[in-house]
Amino acid sequence: MLFISDMRNKIRKITESGAVSSRVFGSTAFTDSIFKRVHAHAKSVKRVKSRCSSKPSAGEIMFEVYAADVRPDEVLCMVGECESLGAWSPERSLPLCDIDFPMWRIALPTSSLPDRFEYKFIVRKREDDGSTIWEEGYNRQFDYFKPSAGEALQIEVRSFVNPDRWRGSGVAVPVFSLRSEHSFGVGDFSDLKLMADWAAATGQCVIQILPINDTTDDGSWGDSYPYRANSIFALNPIYLDLQRVGELSNARERSRFERLGRELNALAEVNYPRVAAAKHDYLRKLYKQQGSTDLSSKEFAVFFEQNHEWLIPYAVFSVLREKFATSNFDKWGEWAVFDAERVESFARKSAKAVGYWYFVQFHLDRQLREVRDYAHARGVILKGDIPIGIGRHSVDAWTSPELFNMDSSAGAPPDDFSVKGQNWGFPTYNWARMAQDGYAWWRARFAKMADYFDAYRIDHILGFFRIWEIPLDAKSALLGHFSPAKPLDAAEIAEYGFRFDTALHTAPVNESEDVLFVEDPARKGLFHPRISAQTTEIYASLSESQKRAYNRLYDDFFYRRHNDFWRAEAMRKLLPLIDSTRMLVCGEDLGMIPDCVPDVMRELEILSLEVERMPKAYGVEFGSPAEYPYLSVATPSTHDMSNIRLWWREDRERTQRYYNDILGMEGAAPVECSAELCEAIMHRQLSASSMLMIAPLQDWLSVDGSIRREDAAAERINDPSNPNQHWCYRMHLTLEELLSSEQFTAKIRALSAR
Repeated sequence: MLFISDMRNKIRKITESGAVSSRVFGSTAFTDSIFKRVHAHAKSVKRVKSRCSSKPSAGEIMFEVYAADVRPDEVLCMVGECESLGAWSPERSLPLCDIDFPMWRIALPTSSLPDRFEYKFIVRKREDDGSTIWEEGYNRQFDYFKPSAGEALQIEVRSFVNPDRWRGSGVAVPVFSLRSEHSFGVGDFSDLKLMADWAAATGQCVIQILPINDTTDDGSWGDSYPYRANSIFALNPIYLDLQRVGELSNARERSRFERLGRELNALAEVNYPRVAAAKHDYLRKLYKQQGSTDLSSKEFAVFFEQNHEWLIPYAVFSVLREKFATSNFDKWGEWAVFDAERVESFARKSAKAVGYWYFVQFHLDRQLREVRDYAHARGVILKGDIPIGIGRHSVDAWTSPELFNMDSSAGAPPDDFSVKGQNWGFPTYNWARMAQDGYAWWRARFAKMADYFDAYRIDHILGFFRIWEIPLDAKSALLGHFSPAKPLDAAEIAEYGFRFDTALHTAPVNESEDVLFVEDPARKGLFHPRISAQTTEIYASLSESQKRAYNRLYDDFFYRRHNDFWRAEAMRKLLPLIDSTRMLVCGEDLGMIPDCVPDVMRELEILSLEVERMPKAYGVEFGSPAEYPYLSVATPSTHDMSNIRLWWREDRERTQRYYNDILGMEGAAPVECSAELCEAIMHRQLSASSMLMIAPLQDWLSVDGSIRREDAAAERINDPSNPNQHWCYRMHLTLEELLSSEQFTAKIRALSAR
């Protein structure tokens, strides 16, 4: 408990222990949107503030309480045993002022209160319907010395925790998948406004999207991969709403682009290379027409001042990429090594070429900020996605190579997505170097995200504990190893009773997968058990006793040996990063999860991801939504999975067990997942104890047989086992059609509310 005296104003201040704010409800997701207070106008706010001063007057006792989890249609009230506090009657309780939400205040005359009394906070509806929510636990106690005449007392009491836990729903959809009547063959930022309208109409509060950073490389289908950005700051030009940037003055060109836009927009899928090329063609013509005017504006001057540190290198990188016809800066000759002064000189001398990229990023920033504000006005937030990796040939790798390990690739060990693991091709992070400046690169990345988003998903959050690192010359991802890790020496291996033979049980990573151990590339003589080694021929050749010895070693290494070590690694990295903004933090924690992960996420209030068909409990086939942790996001599927209808057809035996054991249906499971079955599955997700249920748009659409797509397979966004995936899924109906489907909208709203 902290006592402070403000003798100038004759105010004694007390802060009770335990008055700690919540990262979750204190995030901008709630304070700036979902729970945002809307006051009529400035004069009203001024009048209210005069009644809700942050300081008490002489002869008053002011109570302050941090209460972020109180809905906009609710008011926090104070009730107590004395008559002035209503004598425990909710109808006579005293409302607190929320003008500085989430801080609530009430100032009471000292003369109206006894020397000691008990009290509680309760929640009541602003439009009084008689309902009351009482805070849990023992009564609060006022047992301080009351202020003397001419003095005031200000008390910050312990935070209020609402026992009526808030739960909400949302929709997950890539921006490129949106389709409106006015888009240009791909979803754009303006289309997100229509999606915000639909989310609000259906009672949802979150729109979750995939990464939207610039992925431009060689103009091929590879550029459609949203998780390999060429800049952690720059936005993807393909998401610009061309008409909102400007209209071409040349009538013939304007007509040509209108025809092309209609043609591309009529395609069932996104033709990424054609759309990207067409948009740049349009934008370059528009830049020639109005670029000098836009870049001379006061609005651009502000944008440039706030973003020039990353914008200049990015724009120069983009010009050099075109000049050398490759993003591999190792092939740029004298430009291969970044030099800040030389780059700025180039930007000045090549102002016209570089200015084009300024022009594009300026309009992208403007449009996405408009979307953010539009969504906020409807009580909807945007949830972004932070990829775990960056492109090997990216601006960041060019400007800050010391932050990355360019001699290896990041990936993932085998899981339900890919039995042979995944090699993403990204360089891994040099965490030791990043720590030297307090993870400045990461903090800047998060801060930029906060310009547009109120929540974000950390892709593969396990990478902050340890990353799957694969040597560049490895035959496959199976020959990777966790980094950081504590590999074993020969003596430690022998302690498990395993007769280790280097020549027999290991091999160079570029030669064979049929091994039991992988030698650490940086520390010779130390070894990692090969992941999924039990599937190898050499393991099959072991005696039963040696198999048991190896399995003991294997299980201990992957599930126990590193728990404290990886916990410390994650806390060291994650804490300063999530504290750098007020965004709501969610983590994608699927896959091979160490025991330390749930504890760290709970401690840092990072929402976990819960998928019914990918339970985290060992030996369990299907998760139980009713048992999900509150601080989690429930979902029926993700962009890396088949949607509900496609999953239903993949494994008939598993589907049968789900049909009988989970849905409680009798008899044989239908071959196709009907709209009624989809609704039952979605209802299970919406009934989860999770704070949020965010479902892919395809799964929301699946509950209505008249509106959903006929071919469920065409709704798959990504297959992680396919390294050449084309990210091209697009809605089969327009957002305007979705919004006009009143019966469907009402159905989803009822589902969300229920």
